Amino acid sequence: MRALKALLLENIHPIAQKYLENQGVHVERLDKALEEEALLQRLEGAHLLGIRSKTHLSESFFEKAEGLLAVGAFCIGTNQVALEAAARRGIAVFNAPFSNTRSVAEMVMAEIVMLARHLGERVIQMHRGQWRKVSTGAHEVRGKTLAIIGYGHIGSQVGVLAEAFGMRVIFYDIATKLPMGNNQPKSSLLDALSEAHYVSLHVPETPLTKGMLGKAQIKAMRKGSSLINASRGSVVDIQALTEALKEGHLAGAAVDVFPEEPAANSSDGFSSPLQNLPNVILTPHIGGSTDEAQVNIGTEVAVALSKYFQLGCTATSVNFPQVDLAPTPGAHRVLNIHRNVPGVLRDVNRIVSEQHANVLAQVLATTAELGYLLMDLDKPVNGNVCDAMKTLPDTLSARALY
Repeated sequence: MRALKALLLENIHPIAQKYLENQGVHVERLDKALEEEALLQRLEGAHLLGIRSKTHLSESFFEKAEGLLAVGAFCIGTNQVALEAAARRGIAVFNAPFSNTRSVAEMVMAEIVMLARHLGERVIQMHRGQWRKVSTGAHEVRGKTLAIIGYGHIGSQVGVLAEAFGMRVIFYDIATKLPMGNNQPKSSLLDALSEAHYVSLHVPETPLTKGMLGKAQIKAMRKGSSLINASRGSVVDIQALTEALKEGHLAGAAVDVFPEEPAANSSDGFSSPLQNLPNVILTPHIGGSTDEAQVNIGTEVAVALSKYFQLGCTATSVNFPQVDLAPTPGAHRVLNIHRNVPGVLRDVNRIVSEQHANVLAQVLATTAELGYLLMDLDKPVNGNVCDAMKTLPDTLSARALY
């Protein structure tokens, strides 16, 4: 296998660099994001790219990114990456869907308690020298109903923690999900919103979720309830939320994500209609920002990239067919990525046969546009098979892994 080079941006945790270097990868690590042209220049000669949320990889980027094999998004979301464009160029994209779930879930539970007890207001008042020992409007969360909108990795974790607090947990998701503990699914978004004392959002950024909590949905929430958004800033109509808080329809809110967020840390420059409203907690997109989460993310994505370039495993890819072929003892593995059109597998097998190699194991998985093939052969092919595969008009990538 040829020596690989990786470029890691945005201060990705050093554990990722250490892991990749232990796998024989040369790593360059930067503490900032790069604009497209600067990134393309810096990426020259690199095979693997690691990013976080501030680096945007457009369709034009992938058209120009020669030699790039894979992208690791060291975060949960991948809306900053043109996934289909990457797939068309035979570039796999991996993310970290599990590693910061606990960090986000713990913050959500902390915010529910803070909203229930108006702790944000009390803290600010004490720092200003104001002593307000009051119980009006303060509640226990035990026995209250929490509605989780989006019951994925984070949402289900929130449900488990909320039950431990003694809360009743309901959830709504567009897909059928296995409930954790005593969590109960609801058949519609409005049903979930109308029953809950607290609503916590955990959905991805998609055309379907954009503005999904607008004026009508917020009005459908129980009077005196509170909203927590640690998902994406595009999900909630901020103006409608502001009006509901000012009118007293909602008792509080905790918002960690915003429609527009500053590109870098600063002492000013952030503005929102939600600022200076009572019982509103505003945080700068830090739901997953813990030391533990960053270590876990660095490890998870680095492992996924390593398994991809060493074994061809795409089991955690977000834009490739899912393939994980166990190594065959004594075999030599070849990877072929191609457009999903008739005849490609026939031509590939013909090439292998002409090299007098026997197929010991083979897996082909496809999407509507892409075919992904792993072949374990009984003899080394010295690059001849891959070179011949690359001459096929629909081959996007072909390489010998070991």
